[in-house]
Amino acid sequence: MYRTTDGKTEVALIQPRERDSWALPKGLIERGETAERAARREAREETGLSGTIQDRIDTIKYSYTAKWEQPPTRVFKIVTFFLLQFTEGSPLDHDSEVDRVEWFPIDDAIRQASYKQEKDILRKARRLLSGAEKAT
Repeated sequence: MYRTTDGKTEVALIQPRERDSWALPKGLIERGETAERAARREAREETGLSGTIQDRIDTIKYSYTAKWEQPPTRVFKIVTFFLLQFTEGSPLDHDSEVDRVEWFPIDDAIRQASYKQEKDILRKARRLLSGAEKAT
């Protein structure tokens, strides 16, 4: 999710509940849902913000151990990220999976993001946005 204010591009990052990290919103695709619709829904739920899809950024794959499950379970994820242009909403309206939502200038968002692959997604988004600015 991005917006342009006074010629500066800002990106919304989330701080997942009870975690000391900053991340991009993401989630599961529900039955019968397209990846694009899931991206808009998850962004709205986790950030309180709505937007229109401008482009597909990229797909990443990663795994982690769900230590809260007994026995701990290895989880493999494939996540496709989309570039959404902010249209409405408030970062105060996020769901209970998130502690905070903040807008960051895009270069600060890249530095602040906690995960390397998400930093790469943000860099790709910045390239897409700089190309779109040159086209207009």
